[in-house]
Amino acid sequence: MAPKDDVEAKPACHPRACAIQNCLTSNGYNEAKCQTVIKQLYECCESFYERYGEQASTVSCPKPNLLKLKMKQLREEGK
Repeated sequence: MAPKDDVEAKPACHPRACAIQNCLTSNGYNEAKCQTVIKQLYECCESFYERYGEQASTVSCPKPNLLKLKMKQLREEGK
């Protein structure tokens, strides 16, 4: 399932959060090896807030202001 499709999951983006946990477990909790799945969660959460507004909430996503900061950091790292 693509990250944006996971917006419709119950709870929203939960499959992406589970993917992070699985990745961390499989890689000895080395976060550096899980950056792709972490980014996919953030992208799903960004889509969730775009679709439902910043007042929406899901246990799988950070609050909108923190998500904006994380997405900005990821975009700057990608430059």
